[in-house]
Amino acid sequence: MSAGLEELYRELILDHSRHPVGRGDVSHAAHTHHELNPSCGDEITLGLTLADGRISELVWEGQGCSISMASASVMAQLLAEARSDDAFARIEEFRTMLRSRGATEPPEALGDAAAFQGVAKYVMRVKCAMLAWVALEACLKQAA
Repeated sequence: MSAGLEELYRELILDHSRHPVGRGDVSHAAHTHHELNPSCGDEITLGLTLADGRISELVWEGQGCSISMASASVMAQLLAEARSDDAFARIEEFRTMLRSRGATEPPEALGDAAAFQGVAKYVMRVKCAMLAWVALEACLKQAA
């Protein structure tokens, strides 16, 4: 990854952590799931409502580092109104990207979530980036 692209991605992550998308009250969602990263204390509760196989509500509340909060924000933006099967596919693509330790290029379908490709190099930070995605996966499984 070029230095310019890395800087752009860093700015995108900081912007999403300062101005998060999808942060709000999860109490009205049909399905909720709480995830905690015990190694650092980051936590998130995600709320999901599906209508006709599509995400009609994706909201989260949480606290943690800029990576975990920005990842939740990017995910909420990327998957708003997505079909549940597409959401499952994006979760798996994101997981694969992070497990690659930067060795593979992220798929275009990940959009801004590709910004977390650099996080893959830091094993302790991967869990931070995955926190919201794991919570979404659990909610989607509840809804199935």
